[in-house]
Amino acid sequence: MSLVSVHNEWDPLEEVVVGTVRGARPPAADRSPLAVGCAGRTGGAPGAGPGRRRDAAPVPWPDRVLKETEEELEGLCEELRGLGVTVRRPRTPDRADTSGRTADGHGHPAHHPRAGLLTVGDTVIETPAAPGARYPEAFAYRELLTEYLVSGSRWISAPRPRPAGAVYDPGAPPGERLRELEPVFDAANVLRLGTDLLYLVSDSGNELGARWLQSAVGGTYTVHPCRGLHASTPLDLTLLPLRPGLVLTNPSRVTGDNLPAVLRSWRRIECPVPAGTGGTGDAPHRSTWTGTGLLVVRPGLVVVDGRQRELMRVLERHGVDVLPLRLTHSRILGGGLHGLVLDVRRTGTLKTYRF
Repeated sequence: MSLVSVHNEWDPLEEVVVGTVRGARPPAADRSPLAVGCAGRTGGAPGAGPGRRRDAAPVPWPDRVLKETEEELEGLCEELRGLGVTVRRPRTPDRADTSGRTADGHGHPAHHPRAGLLTVGDTVIETPAAPGARYPEAFAYRELLTEYLVSGSRWISAPRPRPAGAVYDPGAPPGERLRELEPVFDAANVLRLGTDLLYLVSDSGNELGARWLQSAVGGTYTVHPCRGLHASTPLDLTLLPLRPGLVLTNPSRVTGDNLPAVLRSWRRIECPVPAGTGGTGDAPHRSTWTGTGLLVVRPGLVVVDGRQRELMRVLERHGVDVLPLRLTHSRILGGGLHGLVLDVRRTGTLKTYRF
């Protein structure tokens, strides 16, 4: 039986992969970080401070940041294990890719498995993310992916995009910088609602990416391109289904006009403005909305950043219990709780959720 079986964002978790920051270094600067998530940061990459050249070597993340983050990730693992969830971890990423080209210590850490890996049904898809630094990241998960393949899952990889300099037009308006030259998208551009897949069209995912994904998943699923929601990534900080018929939305991005049609009959919870998530002195480069990232463990229970007290109160008023955990440096390293975890198996079967 395939160890991979995921049909939506909310069925009870059975197995997950939680990322790691062991051995992590900031990615080298290129056009793609400038266009996705780092706009206004002249270094072009996490760790590149004001005034740094785009081709300058990125500043390493402080050891304290990595140590505290790894401790918090292990705390997340222990909580999930206590809830009966099987937790897997990637190995520490290599400092070179398979072609033998060293990364000079630079490249995304294996911190956000949901950025480059997408699970749909019994299939794991390696997605064609634009940042070139993400390419070696996938090898940290190679042993796990092989194990899942042997168990009976499908494992497919999208064509690797050409260098970001050819794909991006930095002078284009936000949300339109990604050229339609070939399929490009992050796994974090996608949310699963049973037979419906939401796909964020933005500077991190183009229209051709949606077409490729539709061809990969076949006629069982319908990919819904979502336009005009958010210029960057990920989709889960813009909207996140909590259970059938209930969705959390970011009021600074989602309106009645741009809400995806398949969600317009769902009840909406508007996420309160996030509390400050710190990072002072370490040059946080991500939005404060990173602190609102949630992981749904099962309908009625979510993991949430414990500093988001107003969000927890709102969720509890809607019958959703919360498990508060700390993610101190989410704005520095990028990514909320949802992005740190790749759900590999959830109970339940494939359904259509249209109310």
